Amino acid sequence: MHIAVCAKRIPLSGGRWVLTPDSTEIDTSGPSMGFTLSPHEECAAEAAVQLVEQYGGSSTVLTVGVPDSETELRSLLAVGIDRGVLVETDGREWDPQATAAVLTEQIQKGTPEGDAYELVICGTEAGDTADYQVPVRIAHALGWPVVTNVKGLSIADGVARCERAVGSAREVYEVPLPAVISVKDGVNIPRYPSVPGRIKARKKPVDVVNAERPDPKLEKTRLDLVEEETRSAEVLGTGPEAVPALVEIFKKIGVI
Repeated sequence: MHIAVCAKRIPLSGGRWVLTPDSTEIDTSGPSMGFTLSPHEECAAEAAVQLVEQYGGSSTVLTVGVPDSETELRSLLAVGIDRGVLVETDGREWDPQATAAVLTEQIQKGTPEGDAYELVICGTEAGDTADYQVPVRIAHALGWPVVTNVKGLSIADGVARCERAVGSAREVYEVPLPAVISVKDGVNIPRYPSVPGRIKARKKPVDVVNAERPDPKLEKTRLDLVEEETRSAEVLGTGPEAVPALVEIFKKIGVI
């Protein structure tokens, strides 16, 4: 079984996010900005590794991003993905249509050995833009069935059995391969990259493909950052003279 995994390098949620002057993109040039992969895509990679361990074949991780995105690619190679493909950009954010189009092109090429991919696994949503669109657009372009928000995945006799959580119940879909599946975190427990795995990842192939950003067909008006909570402390006084002020505070909050 030959599987393609789509992943995206995203800013760390714990870092301080800054927007570009036109407020349309996240400014990733600052020294305080760290990067990672979303939990959804770590689970997608783990699903691919488990399936290849079970059925044989190979796995490839595809990403669209800057040259430094190779760091995140190799972190997935360290947990068992066989090779990587980096579609190198100039750093500007690509819209979901453009991203899906270039990923579809790489999927259609198949593996370096000439084998066709039988399964594409993605995270349900991009961890930074949360657009939910790329897996569906890839499936539409390929003419393959797609199941999204998957929390349980198994393959048998050329059919993917996909489970989705709906409240306290589960929806079950069975689709023939080839197919596109987008998974949510919790579909499995991603393994941690071991030291031997990281050493092996350095020698695994990562193909770099150059691509020009097409004219966007979707218009992004602006991004807005969530207002940061501010905390302050008020000095009510010192010694006995602070007691009346403290009593008034207790009355305000309903303690007395």
